[in-house]
Amino acid sequence: MTDSDSPKADTAVDLREDVGKLSPAADTTQTHLDPAAEARLRRRIDLHILPIVSILYLFCFIDRSNIGNARLAGFEQDLGMKGIDYNATLSLFYVSYIIFEIPSNILCKIIGPGWFLPILTILFGGCSVANAFVTNVPQAMAIRFLLGIFEAGMLPGIAYYLSRWYRASELVFRIACYIVTAALAGAFGALLASAILTMDSFGSLRTWRMIFGIEGMITMVLGLISLFILTDSPATARWLTAEEKKLAEDRLRSERVSQSQVLDRIDKKKLLRGIVNPVTMATSVAFFFNNITVQGLSVFAPTIVRTIYSDRSVVQQQLYTAPPYIVGAFFTLLVPYFSWKLDKRQIFLALCSIPTAVGYIMFLASKDLMVSSIICDRMERYDWEHWWAYCDVVVSTLGWA
Repeated sequence: MTDSDSPKADTAVDLREDVGKLSPAADTTQTHLDPAAEARLRRRIDLHILPIVSILYLFCFIDRSNIGNARLAGFEQDLGMKGIDYNATLSLFYVSYIIFEIPSNILCKIIGPGWFLPILTILFGGCSVANAFVTNVPQAMAIRFLLGIFEAGMLPGIAYYLSRWYRASELVFRIACYIVTAALAGAFGALLASAILTMDSFGSLRTWRMIFGIEGMITMVLGLISLFILTDSPATARWLTAEEKKLAEDRLRSERVSQSQVLDRIDKKKLLRGIVNPVTMATSVAFFFNNITVQGLSVFAPTIVRTIYSDRSVVQQQLYTAPPYIVGAFFTLLVPYFSWKLDKRQIFLALCSIPTAVGYIMFLASKDLMVSSIICDRMERYDWEHWWAYCDVVVSTLGWA
């Protein structure tokens, strides 16, 4: 049984009518879709779409979590932060992120993800560059707030973008392929920060300012490149033949057999029904609590490592933050792969939740720093395994993110 055949899918709101400005066509239920041709098309889409959106999300997460690496390099001391200043600066990112996530995704639909996602990337990359030049706490807080505005649309925007290219049953593993880069960002970001800190200076920038400046500039360049690669839908993809474009459209139409036309517009009634749908509400609450652990670990892992390895150099401390993310990335791909092949979601969500809860209890109860380090590794593994599942449940069931 596929997702679209399940009882839950029968009661879900079908919001996947906006996969692009596709030409009206007759009922495609009688159209034979060649499985071999579909497989070839799917591989082409995988090679053209997944790498670029995954890299964009990799640097999206690097730019939000590199403040933890910068902290090890003197960010907090140089700005004269005291008391809760650092935590308040972190929190402002999530304030704007929460406020602007839904409006940003609606704007993504109106403008088109082929334009919107690259523009967001350039903007949040610019915020990282701006962070390299802050001189006081209020400036750092303002930049962090702006970063939340520009990054708010990336996670749901990419999920929505992929729903324009893939069947619902194919989304689970594709979503995992870009979600995994959030885990890799912790490892790659640590390695990149370590490499940057081996430099004496980068122009007028030194120490933690180099981390923000260099990583932000890389992000902006990637955003500019993606402007020329991403297209809104299969209908506008220059790298697809006419036959492949038609097949791509027919594949998605075959999942919406009751529709005669696909429109790229906002339906307020369906939007509201999608938001209050039980599937959306349940996964949102679960994702909220899981995200607390993920985001908390991403920005405080360097601080935890510094506590455990206080006698090591800053570069070594940066490197020690990488292993948990590498382990987490491996399982973020492994678990959804089995979920895709077995066509099961709920059981994997439930099984991954238990070790996460146990891990945090052990972490809080342990007095041994080395044990805490090992537990950190385990928590990272199971934390990241949830992300793909929450996104896939909503996108596959409701067809909207």
